[in-house]
Amino acid sequence: MLLFFCQSIFAVNGVPGPRDCFWSRGPHSGDPYINLAYPDSNVFYWAATFSMPDGAELNIKGDFPYARYMSIISYDGQGRPIESLADYLIEPNKNAVNPFSNGNSRLDQERGYEIKVLNKAPTDKRVTGRIASTKSNNVLHAPAYGPNQQTIIYRIYLPDRGTAPLGNVKLPDIKVNFEGKTLDKDQSCKLLKSSQSLAISLDAAGIAPMEYRKLASQPDKPVTWPAKNPPEWYIQLDRQSLIGIYTGEFNNDAPRSTGGFFPNLDNHYLRTIVNRKYGNVLILRGKAPKTPNTFNGDPKYIENELRYWSVCSNQSFGNTRVNDCLYDEEIPLDENGFFTLAISKSEHRPRNAIDDCGIAWLPIAENGDGVFDDDVAIVQFRHMLARDDFPNSIQSVENQGDIKAVMKQYYPRARYFMTNQVESFFPCLIED
Repeated sequence: MLLFFCQSIFAVNGVPGPRDCFWSRGPHSGDPYINLAYPDSNVFYWAATFSMPDGAELNIKGDFPYARYMSIISYDGQGRPIESLADYLIEPNKNAVNPFSNGNSRLDQERGYEIKVLNKAPTDKRVTGRIASTKSNNVLHAPAYGPNQQTIIYRIYLPDRGTAPLGNVKLPDIKVNFEGKTLDKDQSCKLLKSSQSLAISLDAAGIAPMEYRKLASQPDKPVTWPAKNPPEWYIQLDRQSLIGIYTGEFNNDAPRSTGGFFPNLDNHYLRTIVNRKYGNVLILRGKAPKTPNTFNGDPKYIENELRYWSVCSNQSFGNTRVNDCLYDEEIPLDENGFFTLAISKSEHRPRNAIDDCGIAWLPIAENGDGVFDDDVAIVQFRHMLARDDFPNSIQSVENQGDIKAVMKQYYPRARYFMTNQVESFFPCLIED
């Protein structure tokens, strides 16, 4: 496996956000620079890179955040997920409450947990993307790769109002038991070599910019290639299928994949490539899955069709940056539960793309794909943790060719317009 070694060039105090000697990389989100691998802009990620000596036992102790979701996921050196320990799978400490279990209080102050990280591959494949009834025993498997390195990522989705980035709790603490001693955080970090350089494959976090430019500007393809009109949606694909979108060798029967770019195993994705040359504004319409309400500090967690869904505008596979996202609770719905979403650059935002008119608006980055084409963007839908009795989730789509048939009215239908057409075709009657 081809690896490269990367050490941060920033001083600790030069990058905004909390971190410590273990959770030293992040918080990744919509920040202009700490922003790669398609983060949701309403989410905060911290990465830890370490090496466990033989005989060492790593324990992570924390409090469940006041948020929609949290997890800790392990990865290999190519940015592929190994195992997810999602919030609902974690047993709380004695006399504590897991606020992510259906019907539980979200606001209980006793919300502690402790998990164990093992330097070994899992023997059983844990269910992901759907709410499962299996037990985790509060264990996360994080086998070493390359130079005996391990990587895990801690995520918090949609902290309650006013509690970002950590959801009103601290970063999880760590302690290592080694050779009969229990080490504190600083001693544990030193033993784990958690300040070591990151060793990952060259394409773990994206396609190299020059390779991307070559793929996206082939001389025998249309100037809008590979965007289509109307847009075509793609499920999460392996690297070969992703490249096939650009080469024209795409297999419409391609199966769903965990892919790369450090994805969240509990999310499943739809992506489409957008090109403004077809029209200044892309309008999306579809039925919205039902989710829990949490952002305003709702007192009880009520499980619904999905845990979370969002739509994001990203730049390209060449830099894997997010520009902005809208999450479920902030997207207006009509009386039948359908959403209408306008996507454009700021200068072309329709004046009726406001909540009062029932049209959400999502901006495209001013510099387009961030590499060379100002007209290109990637739009991405996330569905997180589907309930088994909800058959129209992205999780239910096993093959590329089945997207529309499975998702039915939840499928996001898309069409390009000019700004004046949106304002004319979607009248807004607001009483003064």
